[in-house]
Amino acid sequence: MADWTPDEHDRVGSAEELQIASVRRDGTLSSWRTIWVVPAGDDICVRSVNGPGSAWFKGTRARHEGRIRAGGVEKDVTLVDLGDERDDEIDAAYRRKYGHYAAYIIDAITSEQAASTTMQLAPRPTRRD
Repeated sequence: MADWTPDEHDRVGSAEELQIASVRRDGTLSSWRTIWVVPAGDDICVRSVNGPGSAWFKGTRARHEGRIRAGGVEKDVTLVDLGDERDDEIDAAYRRKYGHYAAYIIDAITSEQAASTTMQLAPRPTRRD
């Protein structure tokens, strides 16, 4: 897997929202979904505010691949499931970045249910459609 360039990391990590489309079993892209994104060290991370039952998250389970758009960057990514060892770090990143939203929203994105869906976005070579 490739790394984010410093410019891509900054642009994607600082974007207010990220659009994601998962790769289906047949290799086509699903519909774009808008979600929140946070930088965590050298990584870019996302999670489902509605937990593992959300449609977009379920779509990531087939191939763990997708395409993202944020901050003027569009990239193919591998979706790497993270265990709970970084929950505190990533919760803090969500609170820092989105703390201006209502407390109940921040409570939802930092809940145990949402944290169980945390994925690192790892860049892949661009698909040729």
